[in-house]
Amino acid sequence: MNTLSYKTVSANKNTVNKEWVVVDADGQTLGRLASKVAKLIRGKYKPNYTPHVDCGDNVVVINAEKINLTGKKWDAKTYIRHTGFPGGQRTLSASEMYKKDPTRLVEKAVKGMLPKTKLGADLFRNLYVYSGTDHLQTAQNPKSINLNDLM
Repeated sequence: MNTLSYKTVSANKNTVNKEWVVVDADGQTLGRLASKVAKLIRGKYKPNYTPHVDCGDNVVVINAEKINLTGKKWDAKTYIRHTGFPGGQRTLSASEMYKKDPTRLVEKAVKGMLPKTKLGADLFRNLYVYSGTDHLQTAQNPKSINLNDLM
């Protein structure tokens, strides 16, 4: 009797194929950009996706200062942190955070869409965000991806 011809193959750290990808954030909406970048980092666009393994790509986001926020989110969207001391809750609006560091908006949006586990912390290290068009990962020969072509 023949055995099954199809088997479910789970990827592991040795068999995974990681690539370098460049994403241009010019004119993109923050949330839509972040969800697609999180899927790229997670590896959900690959046929050998395995939930418990880092099988995604290394993603370089350029032109982070040219993102869009719809509606009144520049003033209404707040980022809350706590210093650890009593009464130490601090808030920043999206425009205030953008003035401090435009790349932090993209980083926080993508990090919020990754798993809140050790795997999510490892996946977040595969993200590189830059304000301009220049980046430090040119030696890896990253390929450019148009986010509008992804689902």
